[in-house]
Amino acid sequence: MSSDTPSTDLWLEQSRLDGMMLGAVTYGGFFILTVQAAAALIQRPRHGGKIADHRLALLAYVVVTFILGTIGFAANAKYTEMIWIDLRDTLGGPVELIENEMAYPINVVAISCYFVMEWFMQALLLHRCCIIWNWARYVMIPMFTVYIAMITMSILVLIQSSAGVIWYTINIQLAYLCIEVGLSVIYTILVTNRLLFMRGLMRRVMQEHEYYSIYDTSILMVIESAVLYSVCAIIFIVSFALHSNVSNLCFLSISHVQGIAQLLIIIRVARGQAIKFELPTPVAPVSTDIAFSGTVSDAPERV
Repeated sequence: MSSDTPSTDLWLEQSRLDGMMLGAVTYGGFFILTVQAAAALIQRPRHGGKIADHRLALLAYVVVTFILGTIGFAANAKYTEMIWIDLRDTLGGPVELIENEMAYPINVVAISCYFVMEWFMQALLLHRCCIIWNWARYVMIPMFTVYIAMITMSILVLIQSSAGVIWYTINIQLAYLCIEVGLSVIYTILVTNRLLFMRGLMRRVMQEHEYYSIYDTSILMVIESAVLYSVCAIIFIVSFALHSNVSNLCFLSISHVQGIAQLLIIIRVARGQAIKFELPTPVAPVSTDIAFSGTVSDAPERV
């Protein structure tokens, strides 16, 4: 790199390369957790817990999202190689290749894979939320509406990307990101609120702490997974809106981070760490079955 290269261009190149390195690290974590999730779904839990009832569907989800994430990561890795090796003599150099990355089909393939991967991950969140809320219409309708809006926005982004538009000029992308994060936040609020309500019911009926402490664990699990993704997503949204190169640090990792957050829950559920109680004294019928990703308790519980 010549000494007269503007510092802004150097920062752009550094952020893109560092972002690819962070993407490799997060993909490594995504790969390891994918293997653990698949093994947990196939094998019966060590302590005799019941494996997820819909383990085949969950296993299919794990495999599909891993394939999509792998294709997206491979495409990004290849384009990174193209930037500094294969196409380094291109007029404008690496800066031109980074700024106009959507002009190359390999990047459209990467974006498409990650978008479809996001559809699957958000669909899993939607399914969990509907299960916990017992498919209540006043919860389902708004959530499905937001989900459809997210898919629509992503398709519009893909259409513009296919035309070779500069990434930061796609305003619909910002709306898509906000809707996607909003859906995750709404899911977290709804699920946490429901779990707190059911924890209160259990606490009034059963005095033993062991009967309702599992709700605390589940709430913490949901919040931890949401925070893991939301922090990364918010940093990306703000930097993207400001056209800051900081977005390059998050851009190639954000889908892997969300995938990791989902897999952490799947692994715990597949290992039999679901909420399950069987109460001996019948009172007013209040269902307290909790299911994550299609997992239910060993026996219906009635309070």
